[in-house]
Amino acid sequence: INVEKLKQEIFILQGELESSKVENENLRVGQTTDLGAVKDIIDFSLQSLHKIITGTNWSIKQLTSGAESLRIVAEVLKSTGKISEVEAEKEL
Repeated sequence: INVEKLKQEIFILQGELESSKVENENLRVGQTTDLGAVKDIIDFSLQSLHKIITGTNWSIKQLTSGAESLRIVAEVLKSTGKISEVEAEKEL
């Protein structure tokens, strides 16, 4: 009677062991998949960040160019104003 119970218990334990092995393997595969998904998300985020940086650099260059153009226009207007003042004084 004891031997039969032990055989049944061994059979049950072997089944649980096999089930645990399968579950463990499934967890490993799932973990690998999750890490792969995380890597994909990180890669996508880095590409997006690179595009934002590139766009920002382009915007900064445009802003700098625009500021330089405004400075030149201001200098021209200032010079034109001085010329006008000199001509107005000549007429007096």
